[in-house]
Formats: sequence, C-alpha cells, structure tokens
Amino acid sequence: MTETALHPLAGVVARVHGDLDDGFELGLLTLGPAETGAALVDLERAAHRLAALQSKLLAHAAAARVEDETGAASTAVWFATATRTTRAEAHRRVRTAVATQEQYDALAAAGASGAVSPVQVEVVVRALDDLGDDLDVDVRTEAERTLVGFARQHDAKALRVLGRRILDVVAPAVGEAREAELLAREEREAAAKVRLTMREDGHGCVHGKFTMPEMHGAMFAKMLDAIASPRRDHLREEEGGAEDAEPAAARPAWERRGQAFVELIERMRDADLPDAAGAGATVVVTMQVDTLTGGLAAASLDTGHRISPGEARRLACGADLVPAVLGTKSEVLDLGRAARFHTKPQRIAMLLRDQGCTAEGCDAPPHWCEAHHDDPWSRGGRTSVERGRLLCWRHHRVAHDPTYLTETLGTGKLRFTRRN
Repeated sequence: MTETALHPLAGVVARVHGDLDDGFELGLLTLGPAETGAALVDLERAAHRLAALQSKLLAHAAAARVEDETGAASTAVWFATATRTTRAEAHRRVRTAVATQEQYDALAAAGASGAVSPVQVEVVVRALDDLGDDLDVDVRTEAERTLVGFARQHDAKALRVLGRRILDVVAPAVGEAREAELLAREEREAAAKVRLTMREDGHGCVHGKFTMPEMHGAMFAKMLDAIASPRRDHLREEEGGAEDAEPAAARPAWERRGQAFVELIERMRDADLPDAAGAGATVVVTMQVDTLTGGLAAASLDTGHRISPGEARRLACGADLVPAVLGTKSEVLDLGRAARFHTKPQRIAMLLRDQGCTAEGCDAPPHWCEAHHDDPWSRGGRTSVERGRLLCWRHHRVAHDPTYLTETLGTGKLRFTRRN
C-alpha cells in the first residue's frame, strides 16, 4: 500500500518542533544580559512569524472546509475543538486570517516578516474593515500601507487610535465625512445601550452595573475626580485619629472614585432634581430625639432602609434631607427643612474665617469642606456663622461618630480621640 506523501509544510512544522526541543534542553547560565535581551526580541519576532504562518494556514483551512472532515459547523468551531481554544477567540482568529490573506497583501507580508504582531494585525484589519466597502480601492490600499508603517513604530493600543483617524492622513476630504458618520452611528448605538442596574446584598451594600455613552462617561469621571483628586494629592486620611495614617495617594483609584461617587450623591441637592409624583427627591430620615443628642437608636429612611445613629446625625447636620424628629411617644416634634442648612453667604463667611478644615492637623482647603454645626439644632443650636465651622468630608464623619470624643482646643481647632 502506497503511503500518501506529506506536504513540505508538515516537514517545516516538524523541524520547528525539533529546534524548540533543542532550545528547551539548553542551559542558560552562560547567557549574558545583552544576549538574553537580543534572544527575547528575536524570539518574539519568530513568534510573530509563526502566528502569520498559522494565519495563512487558517485561511486555507476555511477555503478547504476542513470542518467537513468532522462535521463541525464551521472552520472556527473545528479549530476551537481541535486546539481547546474558546469559540469566540477561534472565530476572531479565523475572520482575521481570511481577511488578511484574501484582502490585505501588505499586512500579510508584514506579518510573515515578523514586523507586526498578531494583535497589531487584528487592529489593522478591524480599522480597514471599518472604512466600509464603498471606499475607493486606491484609498484603501494607501490606508493599509500607512497603517502597516505605523505598526512598525506603535503598539496595538496606539495603533487602534491611529486606525480610527487613518483617513485624515491618506484622504482628509473623505476622512472628515467618514468620521462624522462613524461618530453619529456610535452615538446612536451607545444611546440605545444605556443601562443601570442596582441590587442590595442584604448586608448594607448596593451593587450596581452601568453602561453609558462615552461623553457622559467622561463627564462622570471628571465629576468624581474633582472630588477624589484633592484627597489623593493633598490629604492624609486618618484612621481613628492615628498620626501614621495612610496617605490618600496610597489608596487604589477604584476606592477613591467609589468614595467620591458616594459624596457626589450626598452633594446633589433636591432643587437640582425633578419632582417625582408631585414630591421632591429628598430623602426623609426619621429618628428619635435621643438619636440626635447622642443616643444609640437607629434611624429610618423613607425608602425603608435603616442607618446608624452616627450617620443620621451627620446627615441631619449637612445633607439635603428632611429630618423628622420623634419624641418619646413617637410624636413628630420637628420636621426640619433644607433652609436649616447654612446659606451660601454663611458658608462664604466661614470660608474667609476658617481658611479650611478646622480639625487639628488637617490642611484641607475651604472649597473641599462641609458646614458643621457646633451645637446641634436638636439641642437648641442655631444655624449661624458663630456656632458653625468648616470640616472636610472625613472629619465631618468623625464629628458625628459616637466612637470619638471631640475636644475644642484654645486655637479653635477640633481634636478627635477614639473612645477606649
């Protein structure tokens, strides 16, 4: 029986495996730093070339319908099964391979030489495909050639940005109209994808997920950074009043932005929001009068949630909410209004007087601070400049935390000490 002769490519693959086996057997103790670096760079180029060869073979597999041998649904499904690659990855690689080998000769040649990586090839293919099928052939060819040149100097991330504006380079007149069309389409699609979901975990936290247009995402990020950046760059946030507090810059960005998001919600005023069913969006906090004077009874929100007494006292002092104070028999003793808060002129006066946070050792400037009542209005205090002061966000929380003692120093500053 005559054996079928193997294609020469099979011999190439076998030799590659043999050379790799030899490489793994070699010791590296005598390989110096310079040689190590050179070998790594050259090996990366070889990996690019192997990927390009595989891409060529994948395109051939699609044309030859290799999946017919096993009854698979497509070349990508066959490849995913045969190589334990995810189907999503397999479909992407097959699409890129077919497009590269059938449409983009310059890109295929650059891949075969190892000048561009598989990721860069995919970026270029996507950028060229996004140009549309009605683009002039000469313009598309010039765009391909230019992007291949860019790929020799830029990584995949930068290349992706350049790919979106490639027509501005090779055909400016066409590029302006194309960009306007692309942006308009993306904005329509983004508007249709807007989502916000929230769920409570039953342990005091709400988890959420959102999708928003890029412009609104940038606006949201600037809002958060306006609140988070000062603490990151200038403040040392104290843990229990300790002098060795970790600087805000040491906190991860996701934590700083999360805290800024919470503060942004608290800063939002009822007047800035539309009425809901004839009533404003202000939250009503119901509490016993003892809670305001240092008691330990929890407070209730009109949403059905419960909050700690310390949090209730802090919110009643400065947040835009309505505190409904109940007596010992649960009669309503006072229904506060947002007008009880310090007015803008009062805040300006305190800003000029205090020049920042009045907590001992804190250097937060005045525009990062909140107005605090020295005498809670539940004890007969007034919303005045004389008995008010500026405290930064963190120290305002500490001032209403029952686990801390507050002492007014001769300098007018407040000193916080954790209770034993």
